[in-house]
Amino acid sequence: MIYPLLRPFLFLLDAERAHRLALAMLRIARAGQPVRPSGPLAIRVAGIDFPTPLGMAAGFDKDAEVPDALLGLGFGFAEVGSITPLPQAGNPKPRLFRLAEDRAVINRMGFNNGGGEAAAARLRARAGKPGVVGINVGANKDSANRVADYAAMTRLMAPLASYLAVNISSPNTPGLRALQDEGALTELLDAVFDARGPSGPPVFLKVAPDLEPADIDAIARIAMDKGLGALIVSNTTITRPPLRSRHANESGGLSGEPLRDMALQRLRDFRKATGGRLPLVGVGGIASAQDAWQRIRAGASLVQLYSAVVYEGPGLARRINRGLIDLMTRDGFASIAEAVGTE
Repeated sequence: MIYPLLRPFLFLLDAERAHRLALAMLRIARAGQPVRPSGPLAIRVAGIDFPTPLGMAAGFDKDAEVPDALLGLGFGFAEVGSITPLPQAGNPKPRLFRLAEDRAVINRMGFNNGGGEAAAARLRARAGKPGVVGINVGANKDSANRVADYAAMTRLMAPLASYLAVNISSPNTPGLRALQDEGALTELLDAVFDARGPSGPPVFLKVAPDLEPADIDAIARIAMDKGLGALIVSNTTITRPPLRSRHANESGGLSGEPLRDMALQRLRDFRKATGGRLPLVGVGGIASAQDAWQRIRAGASLVQLYSAVVYEGPGLARRINRGLIDLMTRDGFASIAEAVGTE
């Protein structure tokens, strides 16, 4: 209840500064208990038992500083990153913008993070703690061999991850989305699986919403052929629907409410392309239990959010979890798994 009172003051701060403040508060706050892994929202995906299908998307905790605090807020899993092999500062500031009138965010952060070794040290320090923590890996902007970067990050992070998320869909690293092309994607995933080894965690692939039908079919086919654990659908968009904010023309990836319909349609496209044979993670414009439920009914086994927390505050995860239980009961489902793809 306190967040609506604090939000006007937080919004007086630059968006990136407010984000750093949020991380600092989570670092010092006493983390609550993670959601029970056997509750009514539990679902098994890619061999992992998720206590609730709702997760924090990558981008919030880029350096794996507060995964346990996020789990304590009611998220069923936390995806940290994107993390690159070497530290990098990212793009020039300002690079993060609230579009309050649109309940949206534009970012052109550029994979700013402290590098793989620093993040790995923090993740090793939490070894043995409960909770599902995915690690989202990327490539350095100036890398001469981006496939090698993903392989290096896979070797480093595989022992520490519940799952690995290969991010080839950020619009803020020049040329990165070209790795979604059929030949490049096949080469990349072969390198990732070789680096992971036969007993490593499942590999998820994060794709862009700005894909043509032929791209969707090719990605779906490769994902199933390679044995991916799931597809994360989707990242931010470079398109611009009608927006009211003065920041509407800023370059970068758009997330939040204006992405909702596009991300939902892309999820449906991948559900059709995979025939329901590959788990999907729905992301983009989710801000309520109804949004999450719609994505689940459209084919998502898991859902993620990030931008909505900017507007709704840290209590959003628990509110969505409660709402999902009510919606399951209303629609006569005994489990989340029963509801997936039933729209």
